[in-house]
Amino acid sequence: MKLKFSTTMIAGISLLFVACEYDNFEAPKSVLSGKVMHEGNPVNVRNNGTELQLWQDGFALREPIPVFINQDGAFSAVVFDGEYKLSRKGNAPWLPQASDTIAVTVRGNTQVEVPVTPYYTVTNTSFDRSANTVTGQFIVNRVVANSNVEFVRLYLGKTVLTDQAQHDLNIEGNANGLVYGQPVTISGEIPAGLRNLEFIFARIGVKSSLTGEYNYSPVQRIALK
Repeated sequence: MKLKFSTTMIAGISLLFVACEYDNFEAPKSVLSGKVMHEGNPVNVRNNGTELQLWQDGFALREPIPVFINQDGAFSAVVFDGEYKLSRKGNAPWLPQASDTIAVTVRGNTQVEVPVTPYYTVTNTSFDRSANTVTGQFIVNRVVANSNVEFVRLYLGKTVLTDQAQHDLNIEGNANGLVYGQPVTISGEIPAGLRNLEFIFARIGVKSSLTGEYNYSPVQRIALK
């Protein structure tokens, strides 16, 4: 007896095996998490604006895994166990590193701190509301000696994700008159569209002339009612 197989049948069997392989593929379960830090403090950034890259050697298609940083400096990625290299990308609100790669061994849930040198830190931040005016007071500290302030801004927004890219109000302060280590104030009127909300969010951003990204204060909530 002769058996004859059509091309269609063979293709169907091949697809069945491929489908089974995909069904049996185990997704990554380990979580690599951590924070971008400077002298023991997290570095605040624009949400998903600054990025790390995760590399793993030994694969034919060697592509980086993007790891976006939350506004409070935290990041996480779900990966397989193994040896990785974590790279700090350029155009970030910190000084480029002499060696931008950190070796990381992932075994289950793994935590790592990524040290950076920000151009500035924004400290002693407070916000005061009087009627429809919000005044932010803060101190700008220069960390990188050859960095110059290009912009200093007060942001107001309806969500906790408030920064240079997402905001309802953006007030530019006097960068030329800023004195490092001394209190600075910026005031702005709450937009009419936000005044009936229970609360809004405020933040300070400082941009160095050496980068396209801002250093930020932590986001603070301001009660309106």
